[in-house]
Amino acid sequence: MLTVSTSLARGEGEDVSGPALVELCERAGLEVSHEVVPDEHEAIGGALKRLADHEGVRFVFTTGGTGLTPDDVTPEATGAVIEREAPGYAEAIRSDARNHTPLGILTRGVSGVRCRTLIINFPGNPKAIAQSWPIVEPTLEHAAATLERE
Repeated sequence: MLTVSTSLARGEGEDVSGPALVELCERAGLEVSHEVVPDEHEAIGGALKRLADHEGVRFVFTTGGTGLTPDDVTPEATGAVIEREAPGYAEAIRSDARNHTPLGILTRGVSGVRCRTLIINFPGNPKAIAQSWPIVEPTLEHAAATLERE
């Protein structure tokens, strides 16, 4: 689990999105580690590679950095490290977000696979994470089984 935020990486402010996503993962029975990285392409990409290339890691979820500000580069960093797209997750999250707010279309998250790890960019808002989780969670067991196949 990666929270993407330059200010949080500097120790400024309180991370509310990361813990919200961690809690949802833990309730689903997932073993979770959590770290914070700055809104920098190299930092995000490096963390994603390190986590996804680790044997046994099936999911890496990010929160933050998917908006329209110049430093929102999580989708670009993710796109640079994935080997295969799994666009259904990002498309479904974006589509459902429009049911909650017209601003939901502004999220630019992507999703895909690197090695045997599914990477999904979640929005950076705890409310949006809570609304997106029910879309993703029911698929995780099957996704993990598929990623483990030879």
